[in-house]
Formats: sequence, structure tokens, C-alpha cells
Amino acid sequence: MANTYTQIHIQAVFSVQSRECIIQNIWKDELYKYITGIIQNNDHKLLAINGMPDHIHILFGLRPSQSISDLMQDIKGSSSKWINHKKLVRGNFSWQEGFGAFSYSKTDLPNVIQYINNQTIHHRGITFAEEYLEMLKKFEIDYDDRYLFKPVDINYTDPDYKGPG
Repeated sequence: MANTYTQIHIQAVFSVQSRECIIQNIWKDELYKYITGIIQNNDHKLLAINGMPDHIHILFGLRPSQSISDLMQDIKGSSSKWINHKKLVRGNFSWQEGFGAFSYSKTDLPNVIQYINNQTIHHRGITFAEEYLEMLKKFEIDYDDRYLFKPVDINYTDPDYKGPG
């Protein structure tokens, strides 16, 4: 797009179908690289990616040539196919419907990147459902409880929680 100049920074957050803890440490970095490739192939700029066994956070610079919804559909659809093709999980992998998308100014980026990179530490004291609700409230986003991610109680600090495989 000639003569189009933008600075749009988006943090997208989405969950595994039924909030299952199936993103395993052994292949999560490969998944993140695959998603990075999707973002870059769509001419956007990845700034940070990380998550937990049941969800992912992605911070990227969005180009105005594509909508957030179209990019997220590509990321979620292509990465699901990739996970299933590689047979990384038993059965059929899919992401839960919907996503959160939150915009940030350039001055916020260092804090958001740190937040995303420190997901393991952050989730010692908060579940994904609590985190997501907190984000919706912080950004003053109207929401309908019926359409929030289906709640599943995962206590990452529980001594019996063994993490993903």
C-alpha cells in the first residue's frame, strides 16, 4: 500500500479447544516458529510469542492490508492443520472459537513483551480464565459470559499438576 503509514500493535490471545493442556514443551517452540512464519508471510511483524499448555499470546505489528480476523483465522486454521499433520497430539487438535485482540502504543511494548515472555511466572498465581477476564475489564471491552472461553479450572501451582506430557 503506497503512502500508507501505520503503527498498530496487537496482542492476540487464544485457547486450545476445551482449554485442554496439550501444548507440550517438547514441540511448543516449533509451533511458535510455525506461527511466526504465518505472521511474517502475511507481511506482519512478530514482536513476541509465548503461552502455556492451554493458550497462546502473540504480540505483533499489524499491517493494514489484512484484518485481524483474517490473520487469526489463518494462524489458527493453519497451525491446527500443522499440529494434526505432524500428529503431535492424540485425536484431532483445534483451537477454541474466538480470540482476544488488544491494542497497545509503542511505549507499552517493552512491558507487554516482558509479560508475554514471563507467562510461566505470571500463571503461578492466576488461571487463564482469570487472566482473560482481567484483560477484558482492563480494556473496558463489553462481553457476554456465554461467549467467553469455556472455563476449565487449571491450577498451575497445584503440586499435582505435572504440566504437559
